[in-house]
Amino acid sequence: MEISIIQIGNSKGLRLPKSILERYNIKDKVELILEKGQIILKPVEQPRKGWDKAFRQMHENGEDQLLLDDVFGDENFEEWK
Repeated sequence: MEISIIQIGNSKGLRLPKSILERYNIKDKVELILEKGQIILKPVEQPRKGWDKAFRQMHENGEDQLLLDDVFGDENFEEWK
């Protein structure tokens, strides 16, 4: 696919068709990779998106309990001094 470079203020840019944005799940940002004479645009993934809401919900439901104790009974802190 060939795309024209367009003027955007004092800069230049690319205009990507809506179909490309949807197909590759591109929302607000892309990662720009320069590799062997090529420019690669890669969608920025947000693997932890929504975790804050999920953590709040867990807290409200009382499900945010530790699965392991913070300190184990047989720990020896003297060796760390």
